[in-house]
Parts: sequence; structure tokens; C-alpha cells
Amino acid sequence: MDLLEELATFVHDPLGFVLFAFPWGEPGELESATGPEPWQEQILIDLGRGLTSLGQAIRLARTSGHGIGKSALVSWLILWGMSTFPDTIGVVTANTETQLKTKTWVQLAKWYRLFIGKEFFNMTATKLCSVDPEHENTWRFDMVPWSERNTEAFAGMHNQGRRILLIFDEASAIPDLIWEVAEGALTDKDTEIIWAAFGNPTRNKGRFRDCFPGGKFAHRWQSAAIDSREVSITDKAQIDEWIKDYGVDSDFVRVRVRGVFPRVDSESFISYELAVAATERTPLPPRGDPLILGVDVGRFGDDPSVIFPRKGRDAATLGVEVLYGADTMETASRVAATFLRLRANMAMVDGGGVGGGVVDRLRQLRIPVVEVDFGSAPDNDDVNDRAKYRNKRAEIWGRMRIWLKDGCLPPRVNGVEMSLVDELTAPTYGLDGNETIQLESKKEMRRRGVKSPNLADALACTFAYNMYIPAEADHELPPSITPDYNPYERERVMQ
Repeated sequence: MDLLEELATFVHDPLGFVLFAFPWGEPGELESATGPEPWQEQILIDLGRGLTSLGQAIRLARTSGHGIGKSALVSWLILWGMSTFPDTIGVVTANTETQLKTKTWVQLAKWYRLFIGKEFFNMTATKLCSVDPEHENTWRFDMVPWSERNTEAFAGMHNQGRRILLIFDEASAIPDLIWEVAEGALTDKDTEIIWAAFGNPTRNKGRFRDCFPGGKFAHRWQSAAIDSREVSITDKAQIDEWIKDYGVDSDFVRVRVRGVFPRVDSESFISYELAVAATERTPLPPRGDPLILGVDVGRFGDDPSVIFPRKGRDAATLGVEVLYGADTMETASRVAATFLRLRANMAMVDGGGVGGGVVDRLRQLRIPVVEVDFGSAPDNDDVNDRAKYRNKRAEIWGRMRIWLKDGCLPPRVNGVEMSLVDELTAPTYGLDGNETIQLESKKEMRRRGVKSPNLADALACTFAYNMYIPAEADHELPPSITPDYNPYERERVMQ
């Protein structure tokens, strides 16, 4: 049996391949090593078991702290995949092109150099391929930096009847669009499809987070977290310093040591945990809070208008309305009907763009309405919030974030789980030169492939102004509407 045939015997035994293919314990770079770390060994075993009972694509996801040997495992998977199945094709990408070139591909070059079967493959700066000229383009593995403007490398991964290997390194920061394109491409029948995603859990939202318990795609992925303290090759002195400095349950240690997602996403304005907790909370009995309708008016083709009622801490039980393809007149009519049906006290409507038409029509219908101008100056007067905001939209999202600590949200909107949570946690934020908070705009979100947060913006509108209702008012009666009503009357707005 020649070497290539011997390597092929490990087609469904990745762990056996790793133990056979590298010079463990021999003089040189692996002289003091006996084989994979226990966590690496386990994932190789899990992969092998999946291959022997292949019914669908194998999806493996691991979060981890620093220094555990993740790049080495990625290299072994690539070399195993290429060496044990003829005409395998694959792609590896990472969070950044720098990570891909200076870490992932450099590690592959190291293990390729140590590999017993390197004579069968050529390695260049961007690909690993068969030395056989007839198979050079059909038996190859490519390093591909992702681009939201050019997804063809991920969309074209078809290899009917053979093997496809897709690896995401530092997967937490790879955009959802790339995940979606890759998933749509992995549909070949009777094909070994292996998708592995690794990374530090730096972001508490997105497709990598959704691979793990609590995420919407967790049922499809075999996932686990690797604690750096339990891996022999990590720097234990550095880990101890981090724990002393930050605390074992700090987000810093959770991400860099324990491999656990942070409580607060470093980039999200609203954390994933905060939003999810609100969907799991039971609303308290109604009290004398005003009932406010928040309205976000859709501006583009499949961009819906949303009517979101909130009464105090309850935004879960009154029913959210999502209107697709409604013009301004239809939207205004639906808002008016909902206002009267729920006996609401005020409608707060995003007046930007075509929203101004909805505001004008509601005034004609004598519905109490306040126009919310997202780009206007903030009040910056909330006693419960020391943060300062650049504009009104950032401010009302800040008020909503405080409310979420005790507020109640619907777990489903239009029968869809997690959509509201996704929208609440989608916008990032930054500080301008005056140290005021600037929320990511809808335009910026669309540029990175994230849909407009219409549900979340509608809820945020309910926090535009604090309503004051006299204690003697009968809240069960329909609102009194008079022709001389002034929606800008400051006595109706508590500072």
C-alpha cells in the first residue's frame, strides 16, 4: 500500500489521521508533544462519528479563550480533508484578511511542512491543491477573505458526490450575509459537507452566537465552549493576572479565558441577554400608565410599517401590527383604528421621510399624535440616564435600553421568534468628539447587510416623550379629542 492509499484509510477517522500524519515525539518541533489536546481530540472524534452516519451537513462550532491551539486544529482539518478524499474542495475565511494571512494560513504552512504526505500537494500564498495537473482545479482548498460585495467564492461551493469543507476562523465577526450565502450553497445531495466555525465569543449576536444554546440555529450545530484554563498549552500566569484584574465573571475573562459569550456585546448598544430577558418576563397587572402607540413608517419595498403599543412596562400583550406595502393613508387609518380600539392616549410617529404624511393624516382624523424627529436634538434630561446622546433617535433607544431591565416584550411577532431581539441588538454605536452617543443609522446597517430595525424603532418611539395623565382621569374611557388640541403642548410632556 502506497502512502496516498494509506492516508485514504483515514477517510472517516480524523483523529487517526492526525496521530499518523505528523511526527509526534520525534526530534524537532513536536519533540515534546504526544498528540492533540483533549478538546482537539474530542472534536476530531465527534467529526468522525458524524461521517459514519452521514445524513446531512456536519456543523461543528466551538467558542474558546485565547491560546488553546485553535489554528492547529484548523490546519489538521484542512490537511485531513484534502488527503483522505479525492477531489475535495474547500474554503477557509476569517474575521479579517490580516487574521487569515498572518495566523490561519501561517499555521497551515507550519503543519503542511510537518505533514507526511506534503508531496501530494502544492501550497501557495492563497491555495493548497493537488500536484496532479489534471486535478489541480478540482482538488483544492482556498484561502478567501470575505467581502459583502463579492460572495461568489461562498455561493459557488458545489462538489456533487464528493467532499466540501468550509471553515470559519474567528467566526464571531464574520457578517451574517456570508453565513447565509455559504449555507445556501451547501445543498449538494450525496456529498460529505463539513462546516466548522471557531472563534472567541466576542459578539453576543449574529450567526456565530446563534450556533450555541439559546440561538435560533443551535439545533443544527454541535457546539461547545473551550476554557483556556483547561488546556495544557495556555499561559496560566497570564490567565491568573486577568482573573485578578477583572474578576472571573467579567466579560473580559468570559471572552478571553472561559470561551463564554459576554453579557454585554462590546459593539451592540443593547445586549443580547437584556433583550432576551425581556421576552421571558411576565407582564405585571395594568396600572395607571398611559397607553402609547409607537409607529415606524416603512420607506422601501419590503420595509414594513409597524404599530407597537406599550402601556408602562407591558409591551407584550397588546399586539404588534406589521404592515407590508401600506401607503401613508392606509397606515394612518390602521393607526387610528388601533388607537380607538385600544383606547390609547397618544400616538408617537416617526415623521421622517414619508412618515410626515402619516402624522398629517392622523391630525386630520383628530388622533392625538406627536411627530418624532429622529435627527432632532435630544432633551438629555433623563434623571435615570447619565449618558448624553447626539440626536433624538439615540436618546429614545437609550430610554428603551433602561426600560428593558424591567419591561416585557412579546417572544414572537407575527409568529417569528427572535426577530425583535435581533433588531434590538443589531445597531452598533460610537462616541463623537463631544463624547455623546451616536447610534448606527439605518443606512449604515443596510450597508453591512443588516435589515432596518422597524420593530425596534417603533417601540423606541414610545419613549420619545413622557406622558402625564392626571390622577383623576378615567383611563378606561375613550380619549377626549377636541379640535383645538395642540400636540406640542409642553404641559403634556414631563421633563
